[in-house]
Amino acid sequence: MRVLRDSGFASVRAEGARRFYAVESAPLSEVDAWLGRFRRLWEQRLDALGTELARGRRAARTPAGGEPT
Repeated sequence: MRVLRDSGFASVRAEGARRFYAVESAPLSEVDAWLGRFRRLWEQRLDALGTELARGRRAARTPAGGEPT
C-alpha cells in the first residue's frame, strides 16, 4: 500500500488506529491513456488471434468427413 500511496495511486485517511485507503482515479486515467496507444496497435491482432483459435477448436471437433461430432 505504501508504494501505491507514494506513487499517487492511492490515498490514506487515518481514523484512530485504523487506516482507510482509497484508489485515486486520476493517475489511473493517465496510465489508461498511455496504454491506449498500445491497445489500438494490438486490438486488431488479438481479435484475429481469437478468430484463429476458434477456427482451430472447431476444426479439432470436426472429423475428416466434415460432419461435426
